[in-house]
Amino acid sequence: MRKLLYLLSILLIVSCGSSKKRKARANEPRRVSVSANSDKNDDNNLPSPKKPFSKKNSVADDIIKSALRYSGVRYKFGGTTKKGMDCSGLLYVAFGENDIKLPRTSYHMAEEGQNIKIREVEKGDLLFFRTSRRAKRINHVGMVVAVENDEIKFVHASSSRGVIVSSLREGYWNSAFVKATRIL
Repeated sequence: MRKLLYLLSILLIVSCGSSKKRKARANEPRRVSVSANSDKNDDNNLPSPKKPFSKKNSVADDIIKSALRYSGVRYKFGGTTKKGMDCSGLLYVAFGENDIKLPRTSYHMAEEGQNIKIREVEKGDLLFFRTSRRAKRINHVGMVVAVENDEIKFVHASSSRGVIVSSLREGYWNSAFVKATRIL
C-alpha cells in the first residue's frame, strides 16, 4: 500500500509539471489574447482623475489602439503588415496610421524625441532596449500602453511571441532596458 501511494504521488507530481504543447501549423494564424483595456468598463477614453484630459492623451490612446490591433501578429524581421512585423515596424505603422512619422529602425527611433527618466514615462512614450550582450547599440523598441502602480506595460513585437504586451518588471526586459523617449 505504501509503495502504491508513493508511486501515485510521483505520477501526480510529474503530471502537474508537464503539458502537451501543440505545434503551430504554418497555415494556421497564431492567436494571442491581449486586452486593450485593463478595466472591466469601457471608459478608456475618459480622463483619469489624476491627470486632466489633453490632446496628447487622446493621440497617445489612438496610437496605442492602432498598435494593439496587431496583437497576436507573428514576428517577421522587417515586417510591417498583419502577415508579420518586427518591433520597429509595429511602431512605424501605429504612429504612421495617426499621421506621425517615425524612422523605420529602432536604433534611429531612439535618436528622435526627448529623453525622459523612467519614473516620468506616460502612455505613448517609447522604451528602448539592447537585447544582446554582443549588441553595441539599441536593437528593440516598445511603446508604453499603461503605467499602473509603478508597473510599466508596453506593446512590442517579440521575436518569440509576436506582438504582445509585456511588463518592464519582467527580469529580461528590465535588464535589457536602455532609455525612454517622448515623441508626443
